[in-house]
Amino acid sequence: MKIKSHVMSAFLAGALATTAFSGVFAAEDTIKVGVLHSLSGTMAISETTLKDAMLMLIEEQNKKGGLLGKKLEAVVVDPASDWPLFAEKARELISVNKVSAVFGCWTSSSRKSVLPVFEELNSLLFYPVQYEGEESSRNIFYTGAAPNQQAIPAVDYLMETEGVERFVLEGTDYVYPRTTNKILEAYLIAKGIPKEDILINYTPFGFSDWQTEVAKIKEFGSAGKKTAVVSTINGDANVPFYKELGNKGIKATDIPVVAFSVGEEELAGLDTKPLVGHLAAWNYFQSVDAPVNAEFIKQWHAFTKNDKRVTNDPMEAAYIGFSAWVKAVEAAGTTDTDAVLDTIIGTSVPNLSGGYSTVMPNHHITKPVLIGEIQEDGQFEIVQQTPAVVGDEWSDFLPDSKDLISDWRKPMSCGNFNVATGKCGGKGS
Repeated sequence: MKIKSHVMSAFLAGALATTAFSGVFAAEDTIKVGVLHSLSGTMAISETTLKDAMLMLIEEQNKKGGLLGKKLEAVVVDPASDWPLFAEKARELISVNKVSAVFGCWTSSSRKSVLPVFEELNSLLFYPVQYEGEESSRNIFYTGAAPNQQAIPAVDYLMETEGVERFVLEGTDYVYPRTTNKILEAYLIAKGIPKEDILINYTPFGFSDWQTEVAKIKEFGSAGKKTAVVSTINGDANVPFYKELGNKGIKATDIPVVAFSVGEEELAGLDTKPLVGHLAAWNYFQSVDAPVNAEFIKQWHAFTKNDKRVTNDPMEAAYIGFSAWVKAVEAAGTTDTDAVLDTIIGTSVPNLSGGYSTVMPNHHITKPVLIGEIQEDGQFEIVQQTPAVVGDEWSDFLPDSKDLISDWRKPMSCGNFNVATGKCGGKGS
């Protein structure tokens, strides 16, 4: 359906427990900001960096004088890679700590766990990681990529540039990989890829015994057609997966892997020599050549006191979300949720690629799509970059979603408006 992109294009055309600073401030002199990221468990490999990034952003804002004349105070909690615990910690942040907004979650399971809490208590969550779409909440801002800003452009690149004809959709067994792969399977079939040339497999969180699974991938790729792996493997399972690829001698020239959840932070723990040439699809890489990115990296190294700490895509999404929240609060003159919701749509803030990201009526943002090749130093060489793309919350390739749009502006204020029936509350997958 083209109507959704037309609606968004027309709009575009018309249009931060722990404190992050030293010193003592009375509670009424601070604005509390929740940081909800796993600092232990299987997802700590990815989420700890986002906690650190949020503390840096809060510190930098306080150096500028804070917000509305008050200092920002970060309240950090550890939901420990435990999805139900995310909901408990979110409720604690909002009801007990009285935070004005929360920045957090990584997996879609954690986001879906907290969603009803934010809606019930009318608070704001800024979610900084790519996800599967098929969701739109008045109380959540999705600053990571939707499938049309990562997954679909990635398989397009594989088909058009790499000549790939067979696909292994390899994921961790939870909602993000399953829904993303449902969309990708439908998209690939629509593009003429036979169903028998699509292999879909899931493994648990923290999976480590990859010998059998990688052997299956190697066998699937030996049928005489160019084969690629589309990886939605999350967390620390990526480390043994890539090691086993190296053990089996699978090179990027044979069976390229394009990953949606592997960035600079995950590669920092790997011997990347056997992985050179494998791919990742994100909306930002540390290797982006832009003055704003160079300054961000400089601030990151100074904050962490470690010149070897890398940046990555979810950090940029957190940066964009935090910047948009600050700008919307300043415009509203208050941190009140309803007032911020009224001012944030249409807000444009700098991204780290030298451009701008705009908060759209569907609570998603505009983002360029970047394809990167792994280099020996653990960085990515950018081999393709698109102009800014509007995040599509409802997939055009699923029958229950293709007619749905989200627009949280009044008077519509609807997350699943059916353009075919003209009614809110349309069916979603």
